[in-house]
Amino acid sequence: MDANQLAQVIVALTGAQNAQPGVAGSMIGKYAIIRSRNEGINAGEIAAADETGVVLKNARRIWYHRPADKSESWYEGVANHGLSDDSKVSGAVSQKAIIEGYSVTICTDVARQSIEAAVAHAQS
Repeated sequence: MDANQLAQVIVALTGAQNAQPGVAGSMIGKYAIIRSRNEGINAGEIAAADETGVVLKNARRIWYHRPADKSESWYEGVANHGLSDDSKVSGAVSQKAIIEGYSVTICTDVARQSIEAAVAHAQS
């Protein structure tokens, strides 16, 4: 059974329309921070993912970030604890496709609430 056939079986069994096998498929529906070379750091709910890229729903670009918990750093700290008040994010877009190599860091519920509630900043 090839990957395409396996995806069809997953759809038939679960009703998940964007199901893909493997690592990428296991992340669909989760809220995550996505890091890529050209698109920088974005956060959103994973709608689809495979080796060619990822599609996020309700995506926000995080262009300046510090974790709410200062004992951690980088975007992993944001994924664990949310954003500090001095972080800067874009407004949300309904869907964003990142078509290039990327990394995924799954967010906690606390982090998701923080990122979604962050005030949008205009670029300076």
